[in-house]
Amino acid sequence: MKEDDDFSCYYRQMLEGRYDCIDRIVLNGYFPRGHSAGGFRSWWRELTGSDDTLDQEHLLRMAGRFSRRVHAYAKANGIPLIHCAGAEHKHQLAETYLPQQPQFSGLFLILVAKAPALVWQVQRTKSNVPHLQRAKRQPYVNHYHFHFIDRVWGHLTVKMSGHPPFALQVMLNAHEWVERCARKETISCCKEGNCFVGGSFQALDQIADALCDNHTIGRLTEVCERWVYSSCLCFALDIEEQQRSRFRYQYSAYQLEYSRNLLFKSGATLDAIYQGMLDRTRRLLDLDKLKTIFGWKHRPHRLHHGLARAVRMERIIDNSIHDVTVFKLHFGRLTLKIYDKGERVLRIEAIAHNVKELRCGKLLENLPAMLAKLQRMTVDFLNVLHAAHASFLQESILDTLPQPTLTGSRRLAGIDLQKSRIRSLSQAVIALAPKPHGFTAKELAEKVNLLSAATPLPYTPRQAAYDLSKLRGKKLVERIPNTRLYRINTFGIRTLAGLLILREKVIRPVLAGICKPRPGRPPKTIHPLDLHYQNLQREMHRTLQDLALVA
Repeated sequence: MKEDDDFSCYYRQMLEGRYDCIDRIVLNGYFPRGHSAGGFRSWWRELTGSDDTLDQEHLLRMAGRFSRRVHAYAKANGIPLIHCAGAEHKHQLAETYLPQQPQFSGLFLILVAKAPALVWQVQRTKSNVPHLQRAKRQPYVNHYHFHFIDRVWGHLTVKMSGHPPFALQVMLNAHEWVERCARKETISCCKEGNCFVGGSFQALDQIADALCDNHTIGRLTEVCERWVYSSCLCFALDIEEQQRSRFRYQYSAYQLEYSRNLLFKSGATLDAIYQGMLDRTRRLLDLDKLKTIFGWKHRPHRLHHGLARAVRMERIIDNSIHDVTVFKLHFGRLTLKIYDKGERVLRIEAIAHNVKELRCGKLLENLPAMLAKLQRMTVDFLNVLHAAHASFLQESILDTLPQPTLTGSRRLAGIDLQKSRIRSLSQAVIALAPKPHGFTAKELAEKVNLLSAATPLPYTPRQAAYDLSKLRGKKLVERIPNTRLYRINTFGIRTLAGLLILREKVIRPVLAGICKPRPGRPPKTIHPLDLHYQNLQREMHRTLQDLALVA
């Protein structure tokens, strides 16, 4: 059962459907014996009969034979073989060579590019015994990107090193698996890139849910073995050599992407909600910049009067069909991302650039646990966005928040946002709210120092620990059990965000111009927000005159 989030529940009446799906999957394939010096020597003896030929020359000959076989096979079968630069986007290049025949299955493109890989350095001792040693830095060697069309998984890529022990990576896209299953079951679906933008989202969600169980481990192992041994490894070792030397790969997860996709009933509604959310939360979550990709078409702009679009911070021209505005937060090797796709789809992604950051192991057997953590990250991210976007203040919060609290026998000071230190603390806590696994007092201190760079005195972790205890006393922040990590709850996000918005967006601009009439002719066009500020300033000025607080 997939967990709901506050954002999609709040806008449920405006949604037509929702589906969750794994997106990009990258697996590492490795030969366990080949990654240790003793294991590599024993494998070489099984392959050649002895280790007399285990030297640098024979290892280079094996890599050269791999290259010659690949080039000869590509030439004999008319398969394009292209040498690429390191910074070139190989997957985008491969899309231009995709076969047009619907029933095609097999290898259709080979790309060659340099990348770091394990290459054993062999030296002979005085007793003529081979000594294997790893290089301090892995050298850049040729990697061969074999692009296949699989009958079940669609377009997949096998990236293999040409040097023994022939480490590889397998890259797949689960959206293609879902699409092929949907078409097989005659379920309507419309796909744009790697996202469904139309069709029966409920049926697609049920199909995609099958990828989150334990059977997916067998599906991934099956598709890897279908192409690796007979179509890739055979360029280095033929079938008889593979069996004689017992060369078998083991697989582990390396990168994973998990997405939640919301289909709105109207493109104009999506545009108004998403742009409004970006306008309100980008400063609270300390987002440096937004990226907007302008497309060929614009969504239907049936906007009500007063709903203005947010300012774009970065503009890039691309071949997208509709405008795409990307909201992205990085926390180490984990990324949280939200952007609009197609005409009516809002997509939220949780990306693990290295599954080690998920702290649940890398073996393929742990894949369901990894996906569960990515789903948890996606739900928490949406909850934080909604809390910051729909912030509110309780009736008595302005009176009770500055008052001191008691935790046991310890008396703690209150939260006074009139102090610049507390304001910076509140901004830093909200900015760290989407961080997976929580944050430490040291990370909070570093964030406060970044947000208040003009302050002469640095903010220390000891001060952060004390301020966190004050926030815990007000039930705004909670400590994760059995750890030194903290996280801000929904009530804390809404309260602190509401106070910051009230102070910075309402009280401060109104008071700044309340007694300063603007000379000159008024502009022809006035933003609706500026019109509200002018009305508030006039009414506030009259109130202060009645109270005899101004001349």
